[in-house]
Amino acid sequence: MSRFAWAQSYPARPVRIVVTFPAGSTSDVLARPVGQWLSERLGQPFVIDNRPGAGGTIGTEAVVRSPADGYTLLLVSGAHTVNETLYDKLNFSFIRDIAPIVGISREPYVMLINSSVPAKAVPEFIAYAKANPHKLNMASAGTGTGSHIAGELFKMMTSIDLVHIPYRGSPPALTDLIAGQVQVLFGTPAASIGYIRARTLRALAVTTATRSKTLPDIPTVGEFVPNYEASAVWGLGAPRNTPTEIIDKLNKEVNAAFADPKMKARLADLGGMPLLGSPADFGKLIAHETEKWGNVIRALNIKAE
Repeated sequence: MSRFAWAQSYPARPVRIVVTFPAGSTSDVLARPVGQWLSERLGQPFVIDNRPGAGGTIGTEAVVRSPADGYTLLLVSGAHTVNETLYDKLNFSFIRDIAPIVGISREPYVMLINSSVPAKAVPEFIAYAKANPHKLNMASAGTGTGSHIAGELFKMMTSIDLVHIPYRGSPPALTDLIAGQVQVLFGTPAASIGYIRARTLRALAVTTATRSKTLPDIPTVGEFVPNYEASAVWGLGAPRNTPTEIIDKLNKEVNAAFADPKMKARLADLGGMPLLGSPADFGKLIAHETEKWGNVIRALNIKAE
């Protein structure tokens, strides 16, 4: 069968989208509507396969080792760009072994604190942390995840000392933040926006260079800490050597998804901004993010736990 005919008949059976974080995580929340859209458009189930562990490396390796036939895809997150530097000995290279398909979303992290912390703004939090060294716990979705590195960058640029407490994904981190077991978390809007709107958690700032359209009243960290910027990116990838025709077909369908008003509104409600574009566009973004966070990891000498 010619490659063109192969792409025309794709998919002929169910497709797996491997999500390297648990159900309820931001990656999972984003993957499900994308999978549903692709199922409806392409006539085969796109099944979400949660494979958490080791900062996303376990699920990523499973995709890398899968046949390059378009039937196993990877929900790419910012953690993948971090892991390239964070782990000294991986059995794969994310940049080399995963082919970019399409960017889906860019989101800020939100600096969230438990209401017991007597701070209503970023400067007050910094002052409180400096007055109470070693006493504030900073949760993350796991060592090396975007929420961890965004927090470490904040610590470095403000010269404060927070105790890092890694979790297996954002849901348990948020649970303990609400309970007061930890005091601060750089979380994603997708996972935390309900708690922000209910005022269960206090949102001090967003981490992107500009304010979030979803949370327009919340300032940026950069308004108080000049040049601070961090954001989370998501997209789709596939094993290296997946046929170009299949990658282009998936790229076209995901771009169409977020041109749809309902899908666009759903993404906005989660705090995300569509990325989209070509596979090459997503590849350039991955390379940029990998270099940026690699520099931070090396500067802070962060090691995988």
